[in-house]
Amino acid sequence: MAKPESNQAGVDPFESFRRLWGPMGVPVPGLAMPTMDPAEIDQRIADLKSVETWLGMNLNMVKMAVQGLEVQKATIETMKSNAEAAGQAASAFANFSAQAAQEAAQAAAHPMNHPMFWPWMMMQGAAASSGDSAAPQQATEANSTQSTAGPGARNQP
Repeated sequence: MAKPESNQAGVDPFESFRRLWGPMGVPVPGLAMPTMDPAEIDQRIADLKSVETWLGMNLNMVKMAVQGLEVQKATIETMKSNAEAAGQAASAFANFSAQAAQEAAQAAAHPMNHPMFWPWMMMQGAAASSGDSAAPQQATEANSTQSTAGPGARNQP
């Protein structure tokens, strides 16, 4: 009877699997069978941690880029709404100023709207509201008789 070989310190227990997969061209330690070498496992852990760190940095950069684009979009939308509001205000002001200019032109067309004539207009308005329209006419007639008589002449009753 044949004795099975005992597992000694220098013998690899997965040697038969390596011989099985080896001729097919598949890299056995990385793909088909896990490696038993602690140094290689430590190397893989270090490599994967560096990849994880790199991916984390890229993720943070992508997040910052997305956040920057969102801020840019909000700024553009705010600027558009402000421009629209300013355009509406400008058109309302233009309509108001055109109306005000038309009213000012109509007011300036009347000769008695000059600022020098406001006392005269006020007296005319007061006389018209009191119902005594003869008083301003008498004052106007008295002034005209004084101007025809001369500066030193007296009015005689």
